[in-house]
Amino acid sequence: QVQLVESGGGLVQAGDSLRLSCAASGRTISTYAMGWFRQAPGKEREFVAGVSSDGRFYYADSVKGRFTISRDNAKNTVYLQMNSLKPGDTAVYYCAEGISGVVFNTPPLYDYWGQGTQVTVSS
Repeated sequence: QVQLVESGGGLVQAGDSLRLSCAASGRTISTYAMGWFRQAPGKEREFVAGVSSDGRFYYADSVKGRFTISRDNAKNTVYLQMNSLKPGDTAVYYCAEGISGVVFNTPPLYDYWGQGTQVTVSS
């Protein structure tokens, strides 16, 4: 059974930075795409960033140039570096493992999820 545990969320001011971590256990993540999604109150879960098994990176337009996803296969961990945070980035952020090595931007194509970590950006 795969377990994903996110950490690193918190309350910050606009313009600040945070780094989220997602530690995986149960099996190696190296052969799977990994993604970060977020969900704000009253909104659907949306794709933020993803990294394929062969190291290709994908971002939502809303975070391009501000967020960076990375993976450390040796540590079985995925990161999301978030810079220049805005109040609109406030949400619960989830890490997810894809069903294959290809990044998709839709939640149904990810079969393991973490419990989420809250990110709140004040203006």
